[in-house]
Amino acid sequence: MTFTLPNLPYAYDALAPHMSKETLEFHHDKHHQAYVTNGNNLLKGTEFEGKSLEEIVKGSFGKNAALFNNAGQHYNHLHFWNWMKPNGGGDKLPGRLEKKITEDLGGLEKFKTDFAAAGVGQFGSGWAWLSVKNGKLEISKTANGESPLVHGATPILGVDVWEHSYYIDYRNRRPDYLKAFVDHLVNWEYVDELFSKA
Repeated sequence: MTFTLPNLPYAYDALAPHMSKETLEFHHDKHHQAYVTNGNNLLKGTEFEGKSLEEIVKGSFGKNAALFNNAGQHYNHLHFWNWMKPNGGGDKLPGRLEKKITEDLGGLEKFKTDFAAAGVGQFGSGWAWLSVKNGKLEISKTANGESPLVHGATPILGVDVWEHSYYIDYRNRRPDYLKAFVDHLVNWEYVDELFSKA
């Protein structure tokens, strides 16, 4: 398959003041576009042509670093735009998901704290994740374009902690960005949709 840049599922200014129009213009139109362009160029003539994005990500991990970095970031960002919505976050979660977060992670407030801590604790560029592994929810963090997908888990929520995702709005205050993400941006319906499939 060839990679294509999706349109954002909301207007560029829809996530303000928590994520600005300028951030989304740079992050989506420049950074994500670069992963798409580079990924397509690197895919040509490889064994992965014609494979699904998930197969490309899993198959290139540890074998073709350049392709993996771009395919991995494309995969992460396809979900990232959907993991946010205007007036997101909050404490009203779909019932089954809330029950599972309470069971496996000690409740929503503890989850928010631990998830943000994973993002703050990721040294350099990377992501913080909520994923399903062996039927259990777990919080993790990965470097660069890696995701739980290549570690035998299914990501259902991720937050980008590369500086380009927050520096325009928060400068070096990554903890403030992560707090805004969980409190005001998370699209819990989309998380629940992925949870149901996992």
